[in-house]
Amino acid sequence: MTDLKRKRVVITGVGAITPIGNTPTEYWEGLINGRNGIGEITRFDASKHTCRIAGEVKNFDPHDYMDRKEAKRMDLFSQFGVSAAKQAVADAQLVINDLNAEQVGVMIGSGVGGIKVLEDQQIVYLNRGPSRCSPFMIPMMIANMAAGLTAIHTGAKGPNSCAVTACAAGSNAIGDAFRIIQGGYAQAMICGGCEAAITPLSVAGFAAARALSFRNDDPTHACRPFDKDRDGFVMGEGSGILILEELEYALSRGARIYGEIVGYAMTCDAYHMTSPVPGGTGAIRAMSLALKDGGISPEQVSYINAHGTSTPANDPTETTAIKAVFGEHAYKVAVSSTKSMTGHLLGGSGGIEAVATTLAIANDKIPPTINLENPDPECDLDYVPHTSRDQTVDVALSNSFGFGGHNVALVFKKYH
Repeated sequence: MTDLKRKRVVITGVGAITPIGNTPTEYWEGLINGRNGIGEITRFDASKHTCRIAGEVKNFDPHDYMDRKEAKRMDLFSQFGVSAAKQAVADAQLVINDLNAEQVGVMIGSGVGGIKVLEDQQIVYLNRGPSRCSPFMIPMMIANMAAGLTAIHTGAKGPNSCAVTACAAGSNAIGDAFRIIQGGYAQAMICGGCEAAITPLSVAGFAAARALSFRNDDPTHACRPFDKDRDGFVMGEGSGILILEELEYALSRGARIYGEIVGYAMTCDAYHMTSPVPGGTGAIRAMSLALKDGGISPEQVSYINAHGTSTPANDPTETTAIKAVFGEHAYKVAVSSTKSMTGHLLGGSGGIEAVATTLAIANDKIPPTINLENPDPECDLDYVPHTSRDQTVDVALSNSFGFGGHNVALVFKKYH
């Protein structure tokens, strides 16, 4: 696809269900005020778990977005995804009808899918036998169902798919949606990520892999990206959704434009199941290729929403990769990890972080990295500690890296 054939792609709507707010406005206010969404797990009795903390969504009522019968037939991850998608469609004032339905698609990624219903049905199977398992188990469990149900609820009949690339899934979904519009295969896409993996088995598995923080006595300080006392990530849940539109289509209907997405790249480390490749070469290539794709020089970038997981391996590796891509400008660009407030939403993280990056551009304000009290000497960039910053944000980068060696970078810019 040559540059002459590429369509410009703009962002016209956002939706967010997060541990610090259940609307985009609440989420953004939480970010810029450094609100902490992490606490003791209430979803289940975690007293026997080595990790007993998470970033849970609070006061979420799916019936605000669907009737009781529909909600009952959805796993929580799909409830989050459909609800955030409906917010985003409403925010964009995008009317989907017989005239445009085939030109509106859905791409919503999830790293884990419906693990809650799988765990529940395993208990039913063991205690009551196979004949008592729910006929809705499979359609509630499979990871593509948030995308499928979003189409059912909105009427979008265009391209529809689900990225399942662990913690890169939400960003992959946004990037793939961007490519679809760029290539002229749809006029608008509902895209992002969702996750609801705060379950007994899921938490036990991540804890056994020694990926999680065990700071159970101090949950609000457990997620501390780039801090030398970090000990692992804190699981979060929720969904972040963008409405992407082909520029001319957005202008034709008088849509409000938050910003533009101009670059996307994905690479693989081909190194290890869970650990990043030493030196961050996969992340380096992803960021470099995304900037090249968008025709952006490193010096143009104002802000990087880092993957910033608060794990011993990720934070210095990502820092090294940023330095390799940006050179001396790495010390001039603002870098922050919003996971310090929300926890790590796994496949949903790229979605809510794309929303955060979009709103940083729209509001010229950079969210902080909270809990950065004892900086790691290996992590010596400007991580916007503790307090948000008023600063013009013309171009921003959002990073997502997932188990399996998946690396994704997205480039956003102000719309002119």
